[in-house]
Amino acid sequence: MSLTPKSPMNASLESLLTDVAAARVRYVDFVRQLTEEQAHYKPAPAVWSAVEITEHLFWAEHGGIWGMWRALQAYRAGKPVWTEEHSNRGRSIEEIINLTWQPKEQVPATAAPRMGGTLAFWCASLLSLQQLLEAFCQAVANEDLEAIINPHPISGPLDIRQRLEFLRFHIDRHRGQAATLLSQSNAIP
Repeated sequence: MSLTPKSPMNASLESLLTDVAAARVRYVDFVRQLTEEQAHYKPAPAVWSAVEITEHLFWAEHGGIWGMWRALQAYRAGKPVWTEEHSNRGRSIEEIINLTWQPKEQVPATAAPRMGGTLAFWCASLLSLQQLLEAFCQAVANEDLEAIINPHPISGPLDIRQRLEFLRFHIDRHRGQAATLLSQSNAIP
């Protein structure tokens, strides 16, 4: 039984959803190549391992999807979560990141890796978020994506289109970090 009625998605929303799914699969396909030893490799105590990156991606996306649902519900109730100016209106997520992020950002505690475990568990957990995201996209399909604002802790106000772009960007960014870890772990004799 579906809790969310099916709504036809417009091409733009469908494309955003597909882009996130593709980024998630690219990431998981890449890190699944790692041995468990490589997945836990840390070149320094303050650097996350691939397992920690994958756990972070799960918590960050889980929180992001939760926030978008909350913003949608508040918007529909006439009590939007963001009532100030949308200072990022019309910008791509890459432009927003360039304007708002420092080279080394502090992750919010809710998105920090904290449980540990195996790479396989966190990959399966990350993949499971696609169902939540699809349900959200069905729920928001008939709404104005740029009217619903869910602020990001670093980047400020992001509309739903930008939030979906952020999920794709964030996953791809961390795939690059995992690739760097792999090259560093392979260089160790």
